[in-house]
Amino acid sequence: MPLLVSTVTAATVSFFFLGDAVVFSNTLETFKMSNIPYYIGLGVACGFISLYFTRTTLRIEDKIGSISNPYKKWFISAASLGILIFLFPPLYGEGYSSITALLNNNPSLATGSFIFNDLLRHEWFIPLFFLAIVFLKIVAMAFTNAGGGVGGTFGPTLVVGGIFGFVFSRVLNLTGIDSIPETNFALVGMAGLMAGVMHAPMTAIFLIAEMTGGYMLLTPLIITSVVSFATIRGFEKYSIYTKRIAREGDLLTHDNDKAALTLLKTCDLIEKDFTPVKEDYTLGMLTGVIASSRRNLFPVTADNGTLQGIILLDEIRTLIFEREKYDTVKVKDIMKQPPGTVCIEDSMEQVMNKFEITSVWNLPVLDKNGAYIGFISKSKIFSAYREQLKLVSHE
Repeated sequence: MPLLVSTVTAATVSFFFLGDAVVFSNTLETFKMSNIPYYIGLGVACGFISLYFTRTTLRIEDKIGSISNPYKKWFISAASLGILIFLFPPLYGEGYSSITALLNNNPSLATGSFIFNDLLRHEWFIPLFFLAIVFLKIVAMAFTNAGGGVGGTFGPTLVVGGIFGFVFSRVLNLTGIDSIPETNFALVGMAGLMAGVMHAPMTAIFLIAEMTGGYMLLTPLIITSVVSFATIRGFEKYSIYTKRIAREGDLLTHDNDKAALTLLKTCDLIEKDFTPVKEDYTLGMLTGVIASSRRNLFPVTADNGTLQGIILLDEIRTLIFEREKYDTVKVKDIMKQPPGTVCIEDSMEQVMNKFEITSVWNLPVLDKNGAYIGFISKSKIFSAYREQLKLVSHE
C-alpha cells in the first residue's frame, strides 16, 4: 500500500507541473517483429558492457581510494577527467543532451565541439567515436566519484546504454546487414544497460518506457533487458550497488547467520582491561603487575603506544617463582610476538578468519598506526553473536 500510494502521488504531482512531457523527447519508429534477433544481440552486448561498467568502476574507485593524500587524489582525478573531456566533449556533464540528440536521430549534435571535427565526415568514424565514449564515460564517472565529486551511477548508466544502442544499430546499418531504426535501439540500449548494471530488469523496462514515452517499444524493452540481465548474471552475482555495500562489509543477506555476523562491529567488542608493560621491565616488576591483574595476558608496548609483543602467564608461570632472576631477566627476554593482530577497522568476518588461521582465543587490536588498543576474544564474539542472532531471527 505505501508503494502504491507514493507512486500515484508522485505521478499526479508530476503531471500537474509537467503535463504529458517526458524526460527524453524522441522520434521513435514502430516496432517490427523482424528486428527481434537484433534486440537479442543488443541484450547480450549490453550484458558484457554492464560487466565492464561494474568491474572498471569498482577497480578505479579502489585504486584512487587507496591514495591517502586527499590533494593527490583530487589532482589525479581532476587532471584525468579534464584530459578526457578535452578530447571527448560529450563526456562533460551528465550527457542527457547527447542522449536526446541520438533519440531524435541527430548524432552530429551529440558530438559536441570535437577537436577533430573533420574526421566526423567519415561515416565509420562516428560509431567508432561514440564507442570510445561508451568506454570512457565509465572511466570519467569513476574518476569523478573516486576523486570526491558527485558523478552518480544512474545517469551514466542511461547515457552509456543509449550511446551503445546507437553504435550497435549504426554498425549494422553501415555493414548493410539490415536497415534498423537507430533511435529505437538507442532507447532500448538504455534499458539494457540499466538491467545489467543494476540487476533490475523490471525497473529498467518500465522506467525507460515512462521516461521516454516509449511504451510502443515494450516488447523489445523486455527482450533486451531480460537478455542483458541473464548475460551478466553468469559473471556477476550482484549489482554494482550491492557490490559497493559488500566491499564496505555492510551487506545484509537473508542468511541469519551472516546477517548477525555483519551487524557485529569490532570496535564494540574490544576489551581494554589488560595491563600493558614495558620492554625494560624486570621480571620482578612484571610479577608485581601480575599480582594485581585479573588477566593472564599482558601486552608489551613502547612509549609511543605501539605493540612490541605479548606475555602469556601460562608460559612464564614457573619462572615467576625463581626470585633469583627477578633483577636479571627483562620483559623483552621473555615476551613473544602475537600470532596475529586485528585492525580496528576489520570487519567481523575478517576477524573470525584471523581467529581460524591462528587458532588462538585472544588477538590484540591495533589502530591504523599500529598502536595498541586492547584485545578481542573469541568467547566475547560468540556471546555477542548469539545475542545478535536472537534479534535477527526474531525480526
